Amino acid sequence: MNQLSLNELLQTFPNSGELIWIGVRPSKGEAMIVVDEVLADARSGLIGDRYNGNSGRRQVTLLQYEHLAVLESMLNKSIAPEILRRNLLIKGVNLLALKNCKFKIGAAIFQMTGLCHPCSKMEKTLGPGAYNSMRGHGGINAQVLQSGIIRVGDQVTILKD
Repeated sequence: MNQLSLNELLQTFPNSGELIWIGVRPSKGEAMIVVDEVLADARSGLIGDRYNGNSGRRQVTLLQYEHLAVLESMLNKSIAPEILRRNLLIKGVNLLALKNCKFKIGAAIFQMTGLCHPCSKMEKTLGPGAYNSMRGHGGINAQVLQSGIIRVGDQVTILKD
């Protein structure tokens, strides 16, 4: 069997993922609004979200679905995705492996820009120890590179260089 280079390993994924939940928050302090689809705009992020208009590195936040079970286990409670205040919930692909990768959801193309660390509000929202429980499980930040509609059920595909 041929040995893969590190670059080849970093670009090899076992399968594609799936977008299973979308949430936007119109302004700071407001509750997340769950939607079935949203326009991801390359100039400004998700239309209708408080970070819309942000051309920076935190246009969109993504959380890995499989991490919800980890958090629920550590905190001994059921957690709805909107409580964690991330925009997109992705199933079936390791989000942390998307570093330096471009990926497509629906008609939009994204690029990971960094980790999405938990904030102190998690302690108030989920109880004592929530901040530390979320460390390493807070998801990622991404920037929209190509505008397009994204919908619940869309495939998440990692794009090769």
